[in-house]
Amino acid sequence: EEILRQSLKCFRGILHDANFGELFFGGFTPKSLDNLFVSVQTLNSRSLTELTTPDFYDYIIVDEFHHAAAPTYQSLLEYYKPKILLGLTATPERMDGKDILDYFDNRIAAEIRLPEAIDRKLLCPFQYFGIADEVDLSDVKWSRGGYDSTALSNIFTGNDMRTMLIIKQLNRYVTDVQKITGLGFCVSKEHAEYMSVKFNNAGIPSMFLTSDSNKEDRRTANSRLIGGEIKFIFTVDLYNEGVDIPEIDTILFLRPTESLTIFLQQLGRGLRLSEGKECLTVLDFIGQANKKYNFEQKLSALLSNTSKSVQSEIKNGFVSLPKGCYIQLERQAAEYVLENIKRSIGNKSAIINRISTFAEDTGLELTLSNFLEYYHLDISNIYATKTSFARLCVLAGAKENFIEPLEDIITKALPRLCSIDSHRWIELIADFLPEIEQYTISDFSDEEVRMWQMLQFTIWQKSYEDCGFSDLLDGFKQIKNSSVMLAEILVVLYYSYEEIDFVDEPVDLGFDCPLDLHCSYTRDQILVAMDFMKPNTVREGTKYLMDKKVDIHFVTLNKSEKDYSPSTMYNDYSINDTLFHWQSQSTINPDSNTGQRYINHRETGDKELLFVREFKSNKLGASPYTFLGLVDFVSSEGSKPMNIVWKLKKTIPAKYLKKTNKLVVG
Repeated sequence: EEILRQSLKCFRGILHDANFGELFFGGFTPKSLDNLFVSVQTLNSRSLTELTTPDFYDYIIVDEFHHAAAPTYQSLLEYYKPKILLGLTATPERMDGKDILDYFDNRIAAEIRLPEAIDRKLLCPFQYFGIADEVDLSDVKWSRGGYDSTALSNIFTGNDMRTMLIIKQLNRYVTDVQKITGLGFCVSKEHAEYMSVKFNNAGIPSMFLTSDSNKEDRRTANSRLIGGEIKFIFTVDLYNEGVDIPEIDTILFLRPTESLTIFLQQLGRGLRLSEGKECLTVLDFIGQANKKYNFEQKLSALLSNTSKSVQSEIKNGFVSLPKGCYIQLERQAAEYVLENIKRSIGNKSAIINRISTFAEDTGLELTLSNFLEYYHLDISNIYATKTSFARLCVLAGAKENFIEPLEDIITKALPRLCSIDSHRWIELIADFLPEIEQYTISDFSDEEVRMWQMLQFTIWQKSYEDCGFSDLLDGFKQIKNSSVMLAEILVVLYYSYEEIDFVDEPVDLGFDCPLDLHCSYTRDQILVAMDFMKPNTVREGTKYLMDKKVDIHFVTLNKSEKDYSPSTMYNDYSINDTLFHWQSQSTINPDSNTGQRYINHRETGDKELLFVREFKSNKLGASPYTFLGLVDFVSSEGSKPMNIVWKLKKTIPAKYLKKTNKLVVG
């Protein structure tokens, strides 16, 4: 009810119309149905659909849209046909694994994740303390994706030693306990009541709130907390959503939270901005966990740069947090988390264990996309095992065994295939590979032939002639004899296609080039796309192709001394979204033929192409390069090397700019 009141107030303020809209819930009955702020329960109980036509409303906003599949929402979503349907949610990953994007033609209008929201000062920063909990949960019963709640409640409720630890650590990490406005999330009603009693006994005024609480307690709890009469409300799931108390500055996670959705909802209770509130303090009590418990996804959701593993972040002190945020894990807690990650999903045997019970744990069909989405994994987690998903399923006893001639070759190629993110390249492969035996090379354009060349090198890493194939399509026709692996290639490409979150476009290089702006490609794919069929002979950072009149600049932003010699530790970074500072090879001076070509490329008709990657390698091997497009010479300083400023013809998207503007090596 409070959220609806706040929404109505907000709309009236923005529209400068104090008469706009009416509330429709509980005892409120609107005089007009034109502009309603209504609860979904009232919509159903008062049969709003019987009072209006399907096209009555032009614009419908549904908050907490991750509940869309629930029966209470179906009458709204199935009956009404508005011109605009806007769904709002802070947790788009539904707990039941179902996809809410089907309601929006699989299109997200706008998305801002937790780290970005904090960076943009839409939410307050947090300080997160992971505290070692002596309670061992490794043998607690686990079913249907979580701990047995009754077993957890029995362990936590009445555990006075643990409660003493919680109060001691609260006094340690919080400046003044008597100035706290806090929430404690518990495992059961009994646990919440127990924690409230123990905190009151310790001189910390508190109350518990559950679905059994009387109406008066539920009505006054928020005002008592904000007014300082009590310091904590202990609850189970009542405060996961639909509650707005910006003053909350402390959260206690007193139970393991299996669901990432619930974890973010509960954390979000304390992230609202409020006058005088500097940050949210979070105390998370971390004990030995079941091997199926996922610490990694919780910590990953708090990080700004997900290209680094959580293990790396723990060891390096969490360097990728949003501005003003801080995570500290006590030594024992860090060891628990690292060991859990290693056992849960961080290696091949752990993934096999998850696959073996996936259908039982989730109720979902075992597919690559379902597995990745349910466990919030990047596809690289699968192929870092150097095993296909199909073979992992066999090893888990979840699929029948298979024997195929190209399994080894395709398995080695899958890490390279899963980095393909060009719409038109994926579309070509998906459209023609399943029926490739029906086609000859003459059926394809020059641009498409180059795409097949790129795929040839992606899978076999050498030309079709060196493979002994009769023509460019021969190898792909042989893949038809490995149907399981062919199916996995297509599944990987379909999954990657849906994950593309940028607009790609062709780049005019004077010939039918298949490389698209802002897509990622390996060195071999880039060179073969330019008809250079000996890509493994290229070692230097720039390759000039005389027949195409093209300079290809391969840039690695973050260089380590073990990978690069002093003469190749170039200082490369973006100055802004259109200017890029690049350092030439250490032998190039402005008067050399190469230096003159860089400076006068527009007059000579040469084209300069910029391909950039953040690191030399990732967990799958060599990192691909992102194509930033054509660049023009602006200025140059120095000699051997030359320090050149290039101007990009297309601006660098914000998602890449964060990576390219780091001055990490010079």
